[in-house]
Parts: sequence; C-alpha cells; structure tokens
Amino acid sequence: MTRRLLHRLVQILPTVLGALVIVFVLLRVVPGDPAAAILGVSATPESVQTLRAQLGLDRPLWRQFLDYVAGLLRLDLGTSLAFRVPVARLLAQALGPTLLLALGGTVVSVLIGVPTGVVAALNRGKPVDQLVSVLALVGVSLPVFVWGVVLLVVFTLHWRILPASGLGEGIGGTLKALVLPSVATGMFLAGLVSRITRSSVLGVLGQDYVRTAWAKGLEPRHVFRRHVLRNALIPVVTVVGLNMGTLLGGVVVVEGIFARPGLGRLLLDAIYARDYPLIQGIVLVSVLLTILLNQLVDLLYTLLDPRVTA
Repeated sequence: MTRRLLHRLVQILPTVLGALVIVFVLLRVVPGDPAAAILGVSATPESVQTLRAQLGLDRPLWRQFLDYVAGLLRLDLGTSLAFRVPVARLLAQALGPTLLLALGGTVVSVLIGVPTGVVAALNRGKPVDQLVSVLALVGVSLPVFVWGVVLLVVFTLHWRILPASGLGEGIGGTLKALVLPSVATGMFLAGLVSRITRSSVLGVLGQDYVRTAWAKGLEPRHVFRRHVLRNALIPVVTVVGLNMGTLLGGVVVVEGIFARPGLGRLLLDAIYARDYPLIQGIVLVSVLLTILLNQLVDLLYTLLDPRVTA
C-alpha cells in the first residue's frame, strides 16, 4: 500500500507543478497590470511603479515563481491583491458552495441518466428507447444557462416554490436553494450519462458470460444486477467522475445565473482584478480536486470489478 501511495504521489507532483508553471507564466505574459487595475485609470506611472515594487511584481519572473513555490511548501497561498486578505480564507469560503453544487449536479445526472439509459437498453428499438434517445439528445443540446433560465421562470416566477438565488439558511433552506442550480447543471450531463449507460448495458448484454447465465436459467433480476449492471457501470463511473471534475471548473455560469458565491464567481472577480495569487490558488485547488476525483474513480473501479487493480 505504501509503495502504491508513493507511486501515486510521484504521478501527482509533476501534474500539479506543470499546471502551476503554465498558469504562472500565462498570467504574466498576457497584457494587463495588477497594480494599474488596483489603482484605477487615474493612477500616475510613478504610483503604479511604487505599488508594483510593494507587491513584488518588479522582480524577475523566476524569483517570483520560486517565492510562490516556497510559500506553497509552507502552506501559504499568498495574499489576494484585490481583497487584501489571505487567499486560503477566500478559497475556504468559496469551496464549500462549489463542491455542494458540483455534487448536486452529479447526483441529478446519475439519478436521471442511469435509470433512463438502462430502460432504453432493455427496450432497444422500441418507442421507449426512441423517446429516451430524443430526451437525452435534448439534454445534451441545451446549454446550462438555458436550463437555468427555464427553471427560474417556472419555479420562481410562475409557481414561486423555490428560491431564485443565494445559498439559503439552515439545512432545509440550503437544500431548497440547491435544487434549481443542481438540476440546471445535472440536466446537461444526464443526457450524456443516459447515452453512455445505454451503450454500455447493450455491450454487456451481448457478452458470452451473460448469455451463459441466461441459458443456465438464473433469475433475470440476479443476472442483470450481478453480471450486467455491475460491469456496465465501469464506463459510466469514468464519465461521471471526469464530468464532476469538469463541473468544479465550469459552474461559473450556474453560479452567475442563481447568484451563488463559489469558485467560479471568485475566479471571474480575480481575473477582472488581475489578482495573480487568487487565480493561482483557484487553479491549484481545482487541479488537486480533479486529481483526487480521478483517484476516487480508480478506487470505484476496484469495487465494481476486483480484477481491476487501482
């Protein structure tokens, strides 16, 4: 186990370091000056240069990067240039709502996509299969913001049964405020999950060991649960895991529509303000979470099929 963990760590470090180098260099290559953004259009060149020196932006690029990496080794993500507070504090405030939204969207996509995909596969070529295929295509085709606007009009303006914005208060309020953003995010992915599930189940149904199980007269429910669904879920888990990683960095649209705080909105504010430490911190957290999700997907592989080694 120790050797396996060390092997994973060796794989993770170059990925994180590569992402940091790319973001660090790109931020300083593209036009724009954080000092000028902070002081505004009325700032004099002398005041801009003084602030650049105070922020350490006038030092060589390699020196800035080494200082940043040294700070990371001390678990110090730096101080936000725009908000003047530690980056870690801002990330801690924004990470929870984003994780909750990504998890909610993933749950919605699985609850809708897996059952409909299974039903379509078991009724291949029938009207039910065609109906599910059309609905899945609609789900994939409609952008997230369309789902968001439709849900807002229906459930907050017409029926007024769910909140239109914010995080809510208490457990009940938080869950109610999470419903519409989760559905808007999950509906976009549900169509994809449904199509992958249908294709995977059909592929497993055609395997020899499944036909042998049918021929032995085993109970259909047992054959489907033990031999078909369990093996068919492996590619579904892959798609869901990868899409959840994508959601972590792509919920900015949903957070904007439903006025929810989170990493997406924080990233937009950081980009507008040219806030280098905050952008780097958000990218670092996103990369680490995506890597963690990939490791979790590998672990789920071993649970679904013990022949697969993590």
